[in-house]
Amino acid sequence: MRILVTNDDGIRAPGVQALAQKMSKLGEVALIAPLEEKSAIGHGITIRDPICVHKINIEGVSQAWGVKGTPADCVKLGLTELFTEKCDLVISGINNGPNLGTDVLYSGTVSAAIEGVILGVPSLAISLAAWNYEDYSVAADIIYTLIKYMIKNKFKLPVGTLLNVNVPAVNKKDIVGYKVTILGAREYENRFEKRFDPRGNPYYWAVGEILPFKERDLDFDVVAVEKNYVSITPIQFDLTNYKIMQEIKQWGLEDL
Repeated sequence: MRILVTNDDGIRAPGVQALAQKMSKLGEVALIAPLEEKSAIGHGITIRDPICVHKINIEGVSQAWGVKGTPADCVKLGLTELFTEKCDLVISGINNGPNLGTDVLYSGTVSAAIEGVILGVPSLAISLAAWNYEDYSVAADIIYTLIKYMIKNKFKLPVGTLLNVNVPAVNKKDIVGYKVTILGAREYENRFEKRFDPRGNPYYWAVGEILPFKERDLDFDVVAVEKNYVSITPIQFDLTNYKIMQEIKQWGLEDL
């Protein structure tokens, strides 16, 4: 089994190294991740600059490259140039912080997994639902178990679908179980603090906090993680709203 591991926190981040080392027990791993942190970069790709690649030595990982680019660059380059054998699975993470609800639209971690799916490889995005939490071993064990089940079920996912997994930042004994969930809404107090540089030029710093999630149904990823469940959300990159297509056709634009 061949696995491409990436992230958006950078190749030196403890989460991605813990993941790559754990996945090495399942097969051949190629760790291909950004040289620098690329959090919240979404699905950006590099098209106007060269993408430099550096071989990196990572303990417990046979192949590792640091890429001067985005998480999506890493997967695209990895699957087409660096990982020369057929890849069976792309795993992005373990992210430092949650990727819940509509935040998946900003996430470089999730976008890397989306790129894997676009290129026809089963993919997962993995996040530890707390910032600056130092122990990634529980999340790595959970992903190991999840992939075992995926292998047992022959990676059965619809074309264009990935799994977005969020693991509560608690001890293993405090994990209640697994929950297949839907995306909740992540709302922010969109507020910016106006500041001035030493020359008097204004700039803005985002300071808004996350607002409380109003729903309490365990079917939502946000709630499941709050209740110490591992949240597994199937995501598709086809954003078409099929339900409204017929209504728009009735506007008569196609008859012009």
